[in-house]
Amino acid sequence: MAINLAEKYSNIVDEKFYSVSKASLVTNKDYNFVGAHTIQIYSVGTAPMNDYGRNTAGTSRYGTVNDLSTTLQEVSMEKDRSFTFAVDKMDEDETLGVLNAGSALARQLREVITPEIDKYTYAKISASAGKTVNEQTITATNAYESLIAGSEFLDESEVPVEGRVAIVTPAYVTKLKSDPKAVLETEVGQNMRIKGVIANMDGITIQKVPAKYLPTGTNFIVTHPVATTLAIKLAEYKIHTNPQGVSGALVEGRVYYTAFVRNNKKNAIYVSTTEAAGE
Repeated sequence: MAINLAEKYSNIVDEKFYSVSKASLVTNKDYNFVGAHTIQIYSVGTAPMNDYGRNTAGTSRYGTVNDLSTTLQEVSMEKDRSFTFAVDKMDEDETLGVLNAGSALARQLREVITPEIDKYTYAKISASAGKTVNEQTITATNAYESLIAGSEFLDESEVPVEGRVAIVTPAYVTKLKSDPKAVLETEVGQNMRIKGVIANMDGITIQKVPAKYLPTGTNFIVTHPVATTLAIKLAEYKIHTNPQGVSGALVEGRVYYTAFVRNNKKNAIYVSTTEAAGE
């Protein structure tokens, strides 16, 4: 008998994934599929302002009538990933149940799948930044100002203030805490701490992630969830009990996903890195 967790225990599996995913804090799920594996995002232009022709003859006092421009961003699913492992019946018995298929699957989700998707998503965000400051050395005297420069860039790009997140490394946090100009509000709910949030500062949520989750040399990323879409079309996990060839449990999983930055939202991303441009 095969137990399909995606169907029978979908709520539990879904909660385990999203409760520990840090990238879920900086992404949105605003998308629709067109066909089997394509997402389409339309952007609509605007009309120019004119001086109203109050005494102009004819019917074009509002100006020349133009059609609004439209652009189409088409994105295909990019990652189709899978795993499998077996838990022998006697291995489970002789480890007093420690080696258990259900707990092993939960561990796979927590320690392998979610970190992989998070790293992939952060890399997509960084690669599409509206502005990247290269070769920036962060110290205890410039940590605050460097982050606020990112916030100013988002301000000038008219990105919403509410919802902004700074994704920072542990090394950057150490410098920020030592900067006398930085005032951190550390009253953060447990649900946000699970996602890596350690504080708020000047309206920016500070999310700390291991440096290995970000592209090499990243100091921090300032962004807003409106910019990046994370689409998981399939997340399927199965435990087969005593399938052919296995005395015990066979565990299989597949995750089909992609992440992308919307063309008109790139200025909602600002990156600081120690690397030289192009590295």
